Amino acid sequence: MGDLERLAVRHDVLLADSGVQLAWRRLGQGAPVVLLHGGHGNWLHWARNVAALATRYTVWVPDLPGYGDSAAPADHTLTSMVALVRESLDRLVGPDTPVGVVGFSFGGLVAAGLAAERSAVSCVALLGPAGHGGERRPKGELRNWKPAFERGDCSEFDDTMRHNLLMHMLHDARSLDATALAIHTQACLQTRFHSKRISRSAELPHLLARYVGPLLLAWGEHDVTADPHAASSLLMQRLGPSSSLVIPRAGHWVQYEAAEEVNSLLLKWFDQYLSPHQET
Repeated sequence: MGDLERLAVRHDVLLADSGVQLAWRRLGQGAPVVLLHGGHGNWLHWARNVAALATRYTVWVPDLPGYGDSAAPADHTLTSMVALVRESLDRLVGPDTPVGVVGFSFGGLVAAGLAAERSAVSCVALLGPAGHGGERRPKGELRNWKPAFERGDCSEFDDTMRHNLLMHMLHDARSLDATALAIHTQACLQTRFHSKRISRSAELPHLLARYVGPLLLAWGEHDVTADPHAASSLLMQRLGPSSSLVIPRAGHWVQYEAAEEVNSLLLKWFDQYLSPHQET
């Protein structure tokens, strides 16, 4: 994580009207692509993807409002979240600059909202998106980590984080390495925006109905937040070209657990719809 932090250029954008400051990281050169992380996350949800995508594109990755190094908004709504992301992005790349957008989990809802509101979005990819309103497939109960943290019980705290990662984020225990644990722990400790109610809504189909550009949907085979086949059938009932696939042997945090497959998929996707000569 430290190497990636050193390679990335950080941009702190203060939005005067709201008083909210958002932290963005930039890496690479070429047409801009935007990566939006999930709930209880931060920009390092993309730790295994940023460098690969930056070989051909300028990758812009924010800590969403209320996560990581970004300030929390006064209004904990999806509308406010999308507006803040859009305004800060437009400050960084210009409001008329076409971008490709990828959203993971709760970030999939934010990505769909951004595409619905911002005309200069060339293509959208959603990985395990929230807000579909359909069936979920929980593997087990999540545990509350806060009591162990408050007691200073490091062993129980780490055990709880590992348990929750395997219940919700990762399918294969071999994927739960020190980096995954560190990212998840840091993200949970810094989360100040409560996304659960929004993520469990059925808002995503309505947002996608307002976006007519190319859409890619992808889930890990063992994603606990959705039945991928049922969710894709629902979400592809829209205008505009849509495609969907399931990535084998991966859970919800698909871009971490199946990084090579996802990186190849996204590079091919962006190559279809973004100009290779466009730079920011």
